[in-house]
Amino acid sequence: MKIEVLQSDITTIEVDAIVNAANTSLLGGGGVDGAIHRKGGEEILAECIKIRNQQGGCKTGEAVITTAGNLPAKYVIHTVGPVWNGDKEEKKQLLANCYLNSLNLALENNVKTIAFPNISIGIYHFPKDMAAQIAMNRITTFDKKDKIDKLIFVCFDEENYNLYKNLI
Repeated sequence: MKIEVLQSDITTIEVDAIVNAANTSLLGGGGVDGAIHRKGGEEILAECIKIRNQQGGCKTGEAVITTAGNLPAKYVIHTVGPVWNGDKEEKKQLLANCYLNSLNLALENNVKTIAFPNISIGIYHFPKDMAAQIAMNRITTFDKKDKIDKLIFVCFDEENYNLYKNLI
């Protein structure tokens, strides 16, 4: 798997799947989640509502997949990152699970190229340096990484871009 880091808007990236830092309701919100729902259109929301009606949303650390609607990707993998408060080890494991479950879901859907945002570092207040290290560790130790051609970390700001760039 080739790993790249970009400073960009994830909604503009042409890959098989982009990952959404979603909330448990799957109904959109702020940050990356809001941007994906706004630019992706009603089709994403309709599929999220259908998933919600079937299983009651998405739990922290888990992932679900929908169409990408109007986005240049084929799919959106929605994963719910942990809010940073309380049990640090539990939160670290939940964040690692976001990457693991997203990658497993990608493989189940024949995704060869995938783009990840910086999960949980916005309003969920996960420390940026720790989140970057967890993400990179989980990606590089993924046992089926040879089945993914390219993984892109898409960083919205320069600080995150530099953190990920230094880890590669």
